[in-house]
Amino acid sequence: MARGRWRFAFRAAVVLAGGAAVLLILVGLSLPDVSGLSAKTPPSTSLMRLRAAEAKKTGARYAVRQEWVDFGRIPDLLKKGVLVSEDAAFYSHKGVDYEELKAAIKQDLRERRFARGASTITQQLAKNLYLSTDKTLWRKIKELWITRKLEKALPKNRIFSLYLNLIELGPGVFGVQAAARHWFGKGIEDLGLEEIVRLTAIIPRPLRSDPRTNDAWMKFKGAWIADTLKAAGAISEDERQTLLRSFR
Repeated sequence: MARGRWRFAFRAAVVLAGGAAVLLILVGLSLPDVSGLSAKTPPSTSLMRLRAAEAKKTGARYAVRQEWVDFGRIPDLLKKGVLVSEDAAFYSHKGVDYEELKAAIKQDLRERRFARGASTITQQLAKNLYLSTDKTLWRKIKELWITRKLEKALPKNRIFSLYLNLIELGPGVFGVQAAARHWFGKGIEDLGLEEIVRLTAIIPRPLRSDPRTNDAWMKFKGAWIADTLKAAGAISEDERQTLLRSFR
């Protein structure tokens, strides 16, 4: 009897392992080729097309505003603000921040919903370029695979540059240059410290926040970014205090 149970368990394990292998192969075959991103910029992204489709369903007018800007022209303070806000370990991890991922999984299981995000800059780029906004396990698996491909194919600065140029920062607004012009009427190089912090603050909720207003989110997130930039040595105490006053 014991031998029979052992054989059944062994066969079941083989079947499960085989099924998992087939699934991994299918996922791998369905993934995009990211190697071209090293030299070429994509004319559109999956998120852009998704937003256009959503607008078409409702009959709303929709136009994409996106303007490419070289990585070197983007203010260092904006880059630092995005890093401390979205992915402080970006330059040290290989696409996935496992400590943050474990914390997010624990919270999601505790609350029985997708309560906490743990996406790195590379993961966000993978989703924006190729996937949907659906919060499903299958999409997350594909996102992790594409993230791995991006990290293998591209240097960190190229990944960061693509992210900053393609990220959604308002209705139909993609990339920091288009966002600077849309929200503040000036180029990215001309933004002041407060404008940089306000623009960074809307990254988690670009369709629900106006960086020019002091709503509850901006008061919280703006002050948090100011404190974090000061802790990282990116701004002075006087600059932090000035920022905090602007978010009251």
